[in-house]
Amino acid sequence: MQDRTMSDLIFWFFLGLFLISFFLIGWLMLPFLSTIVLAAVVTGVFNPVYRCMYKKFGIRQTFSALITCVLIFFILFVPIFFFTGILSKEAYDFYLMGKTAVLDGQVKNFLESYHVIEKINTMLSNINMNVSIEDMNRSLSEVGKVLGLFLLDQAKLITSNIFSFVVNFFFMLLIVFFLFMDSGKLVDFIIDLSPLPKDQDEKLIQKFKDMAGAILIGYGFAGIIQGTIGGLIFAAFGLNAPFLWGVLMALLAFLPIIGIGVVFLPAAVFMFIQERLFAGCFFIVFYLVLSFGVENILKPKIVGNRVKMHTLLVFLAIIGGMKLFGILGIIYGPLIVTCFLTLVDIYHENYQKMVEPVGSVFSG
Repeated sequence: MQDRTMSDLIFWFFLGLFLISFFLIGWLMLPFLSTIVLAAVVTGVFNPVYRCMYKKFGIRQTFSALITCVLIFFILFVPIFFFTGILSKEAYDFYLMGKTAVLDGQVKNFLESYHVIEKINTMLSNINMNVSIEDMNRSLSEVGKVLGLFLLDQAKLITSNIFSFVVNFFFMLLIVFFLFMDSGKLVDFIIDLSPLPKDQDEKLIQKFKDMAGAILIGYGFAGIIQGTIGGLIFAAFGLNAPFLWGVLMALLAFLPIIGIGVVFLPAAVFMFIQERLFAGCFFIVFYLVLSFGVENILKPKIVGNRVKMHTLLVFLAIIGGMKLFGILGIIYGPLIVTCFLTLVDIYHENYQKMVEPVGSVFSG
């Protein structure tokens, strides 16, 4: 009896030490959490390239990891760094354009020249409402001021954080390099540490890999295509800041249901107001064709059946993720939902039968 009491005491003492050390290591790694998660996602996406060089071409493990990291540098860092300068300039120019339009009365002149107020009042006549040109000018000026200041603040934020971005990116590359080298050992360590059966741990890890690949390869590639084509269309029709709108469309393309329509449809309305009927119709038709092609042809071919998640759930996961974690919420949101849904599947397959008898006892 005394030996058992001593064993229990030792166990609880060890458990307390373990939980304290686990909390401290988590606290220690918390500042690098975003970088570590992003490195894990990038490693999962580029792992086939690394394995191809290492196993197929017989290149040494260290050199394979190094070459893959160099490829990641040129594929991710160089375009982001180059486009950040263009994006900052266009955001600043857009702010100046909006400010000039308000001060010089260009908004009021635009409303008068295209008879916008008359057209709006004609539509509102059925509900006994009307708007004046002063009200519309004041509202549009306020919207332009808010949007311009927001874009300018974002441009300043990007510019001021360039050094931090460079440091974090190379720190991420360092983590990616060692994950390429030792990811197998790390996965085995996590599986050994987890109290879940091995097959359930492997299922969770595989689902994470599938979702990360779907986000970066499937949704990311589709976003780049839609943003690039959208920016070119804006430039072709003479709209201001096409690169800025293209980047915005590339980000919005991650959202199912609405996507790039947030930009394309208001642009079509703007064309109709300017009495450019062909341009307005072209924007609407092009948006519908592009969205249908990407959502129903391109994404299924790239992603396949690896990720099965309801469209509305993806939408809410991305919106909620961005609200909580910023731009990285595009990745975090779907990953969190994937973890939950996978655990639900594991529960149904392995643990539901264990709970049902308990539930029947309480209900009886």
